[in-house]
Amino acid sequence: MQVEFETLEHKLNQLVQLSNRLRAENHKLRQELVMALSYGKQCDDKINSAQTRLERLLSALPVEEK
Repeated sequence: MQVEFETLEHKLNQLVQLSNRLRAENHKLRQELVMALSYGKQCDDKINSAQTRLERLLSALPVEEK
């Protein structure tokens, strides 16, 4: 009976360690996701700004008549 309790205790300790590792990994991944989403938004903003500037430049070019 003692051996069974020790085995159970060992398995529970492993489960707790795994749970702690997964919790830490999940936290890290959430932080990375927030950073990636922020970077993506910055890139979208830069693309939109560049697109607006290009459209403005193109509209200022003289129209070539054929």
